[in-house]
Amino acid sequence: MKLHLQALLLALIASTIFIASVNLHHFRHAFSSAGAVLDHSIPLPRRNAQSLVLIEPLPLPLRLRSPAPIDAVLLPDWEILVVLPLGSPIPSQPIPCRFPKGIVSDAVPAGVIPSSGRATLRCPIPPLARRRLDPPQIPGAATTSELIRWNKLVYEAISTPDDVIVFAKGVNNRQGVNRPSGDLHCVFLSDGSAVASTPVTSSVQEVFRCSHPQPNTLSGNDLRVSLQLHGETRVFPSLATYKPLSRDLHPAAQNKTKSLVCACTMVYDVAKFLGEWVTYHSAIGVDRFIIYDNGSEDELGSAVTRLVREGHDVSTILWPWAKTQEAGFSHCAAAHRDSCEWMAFIDVDEFLFAPSWAKSAEPNRTMIRSILPTEPDSDRIGQVSVDCRDFGPSGRKEHPVRGVTQGYTCRARAEERHKSLVLLRAVTGSLVNVVHHFWLAGGWRSIRVRSNEVVVHHYKFQAWPEFRTKFRRRVSAYVADWKNGVNMNSKDRTPGLGSEPVEPVGWEHKFCEVNDTGLMDLNRRWFGLGDHGRMAWE
Repeated sequence: MKLHLQALLLALIASTIFIASVNLHHFRHAFSSAGAVLDHSIPLPRRNAQSLVLIEPLPLPLRLRSPAPIDAVLLPDWEILVVLPLGSPIPSQPIPCRFPKGIVSDAVPAGVIPSSGRATLRCPIPPLARRRLDPPQIPGAATTSELIRWNKLVYEAISTPDDVIVFAKGVNNRQGVNRPSGDLHCVFLSDGSAVASTPVTSSVQEVFRCSHPQPNTLSGNDLRVSLQLHGETRVFPSLATYKPLSRDLHPAAQNKTKSLVCACTMVYDVAKFLGEWVTYHSAIGVDRFIIYDNGSEDELGSAVTRLVREGHDVSTILWPWAKTQEAGFSHCAAAHRDSCEWMAFIDVDEFLFAPSWAKSAEPNRTMIRSILPTEPDSDRIGQVSVDCRDFGPSGRKEHPVRGVTQGYTCRARAEERHKSLVLLRAVTGSLVNVVHHFWLAGGWRSIRVRSNEVVVHHYKFQAWPEFRTKFRRRVSAYVADWKNGVNMNSKDRTPGLGSEPVEPVGWEHKFCEVNDTGLMDLNRRWFGLGDHGRMAWE
């Protein structure tokens, strides 16, 4: 009986070993066909067990052939930005984001990060998955990766011949209050390990500058730069790729002749406005348009493609980082210094207009030069500021199909604020700005032109369905969001409007004190097609 039991036990053990070996064979075969396991090798601060993202091996067309890190960032609007390894294509088929308890959302392709060239996806967090904020799984990946918070992150970097410009949130959080540069240093990471550090020489807003490390200290495929506070052992989480010395500051600056005037703006869902804005400003002499895309979900790509086919020089830069408008403009000024002489920092609802142009039967590309100084170097003029006239809804309850210049013709009497054209070589090294103007280096000065010479028509208070989209989020790092009930008397607020997207009574008739059809008439003459009032950009 005892021998019989021993034999039975041995048979059971042998069967178990055989079954396990078969399963292991199939498991290995499955992994070899789907790609290697991914490893997030960069050490990042861990806040709690719920801040880890689980990522499985990716299915086609995101199949990977070698281990590579995937990063994930928790964004403010209940979204997770997933940054794929270098070389991973943007998916051509729907990819699910899987949350606990069977909750699923569809990943949305979000574009390519400029410095690293890494493709990104946005994973919306469904309401039922927001309570614990457990990270999602992306089918195909088996590695855990920390869920980085958007408000403490090194998110971009530019290498110049002299130093490295680093962009980061979580260091200087209050406007005008900057941590001394001596409290910080840049840490350079090679495949996740710190290999060098250099002192920070400038710390203003979200922009930091430091010297390059010695070239012989760097090796590996994944080079990043981060920041570290003195006295702390952890570096800031970083998605910023470090590229050694190069005179090509940015891909957009390569193979370009230097333009006299470029325009730079940061946008969210402006596809239906873009054609009018580019067509007009190109006609008066703007050579290039640089669009920082702050997470658009409309047909921006199609709108840009159409404009390029029409002969306009328009490029987009993915800029998914929340509340980083000042840093985005600093990045634009630094990245395009070699390709643009002057940069107009204006929004797509803002149009430069000189009353003298009203006499012209057609536009010409020398018009914008009348705004600029003829001898900026001898006169040391590094910035031209132009006052704004704010237009109201003009009785409209929906977006005018012919364009904003054709539909909004009634404005407030007072001129508010200003926008600027900046000589990029005159910008101070810290790159500090307050959106509508930059600080200049020593010896340079700003001038402000009179509104009878040139003015910005700002179509600020549009029909309510358009205006209410502003409640999504303010793009400035230092301006309270619309839904945040603070600083209600600030000029950044709209008179008579609270902190909720509720249409005020009579909104369509507000901000209407002066009937101003100057730009409407001009554009109709320049760009009207004559058939039922259609415009060239429709």
